[in-house]
Amino acid sequence: MTEGRSPSLVDIHSHLVHGVDDGARHLPGVLNAVERLADVGIRRLITTPHIDASLALMPERLAARLDEVSEAWQTAHDAISREFPEVEYHRGHEVLIDVPEPELTDPRLRLAGTSFVLIEWPRLSVPPGTPRVVRYIRDQGQRPVIAHPERYSGMSRKLELTTQWKEEGALLQVNFGSLVGRYGSEARSVAWRLLETGQADYLATDFHGHSRLKIYKKEAWSEVESRGGSEALDLLCRVNPSRILEDLEPLAVPEVSAPASLLRRLRGIMSARSATSAARA
Repeated sequence: MTEGRSPSLVDIHSHLVHGVDDGARHLPGVLNAVERLADVGIRRLITTPHIDASLALMPERLAARLDEVSEAWQTAHDAISREFPEVEYHRGHEVLIDVPEPELTDPRLRLAGTSFVLIEWPRLSVPPGTPRVVRYIRDQGQRPVIAHPERYSGMSRKLELTTQWKEEGALLQVNFGSLVGRYGSEARSVAWRLLETGQADYLATDFHGHSRLKIYKKEAWSEVESRGGSEALDLLCRVNPSRILEDLEPLAVPEVSAPASLLRRLRGIMSARSATSAARA
């Protein structure tokens, strides 16, 4: 599959509700962002403004926050429907898990009202006990999608965590920008590791809607295709996020090959080790 052959790419992580978080500041900014996303083939969106899970402990504050987002989202939805009728604009949240037993029953917290919920850990750090939190969310009937696992501090030394999260029922969403170094070398390395091991379930923009920001979809797409990852791209960007909208589990994503230069280096290391062993024999 090539980029031009997919008319229905789906983005499950962005900040395109104006004036409610650090994303788009005003309605014209939302419309500009939607136009830019459509230009790179993304015409089905689940936008996900930030919210703290701990707000559920204060029902009045939670209701006020959800109402605030709902009002702005509806305004944006109506404008997008007029200006870009080919674009679907759904709503969810990126939920900061700042309590160990989050209450996520309100459908507005979840992706397009499904059982899937996009979550993140506080301050881009992974606190202790996260596999248990994942299992708790699953046991409550929700399906946690962990946002940008590659971006958490020290993840290159904690790669076993991604396996533990998946074993407890989590799904993993990697940012396009991470694949091309937008968040630094460690995030890039971990992001590619998740694709190379087939652990990633979704790719998304995490686009904050500012005109000065890049979307990175084209650059990341090209990098993955250069490694023979066309089938993986179709699943990560179209099939699996579409299945969220149908409230269905993602399909397995095939592993994306490491770059040829890396494979050559690994083969060289193995050959050298074999030669050394033979010389010692």
